[in-house]
Amino acid sequence: MTDKTIVLTTWPDLAGAEAFARLLVEKRLAACINVLPEMGSIYQWQGKLEQGAEHQLIIKTTVSRYADVEAMIVAHHPYALPEILCIPVTAGFPGYLSWIEEATHAEK
Repeated sequence: MTDKTIVLTTWPDLAGAEAFARLLVEKRLAACINVLPEMGSIYQWQGKLEQGAEHQLIIKTTVSRYADVEAMIVAHHPYALPEILCIPVTAGFPGYLSWIEEATHAEK
């Protein structure tokens, strides 16, 4: 088990997804964020079957930064109920895991 984590969220538009990803990386809350191409989503919302297009964000960070990442998603996301899933990283290439740690440390 490591102290690294992957946070998943979706965003309705590419420009917004990329701007939010840049914000998290600039604030050192994430080491890297993959913004995936548009995908289709089918879901239940308020008793209705919905369908839409979204971009998946794959946010690489640390457990100690998770609360701040979650707060930023809640504060900036256009959805009333954004997807926020935190998936623990149980193992990984040591050099890459070290880089995540370095990239998410607050500057002194």
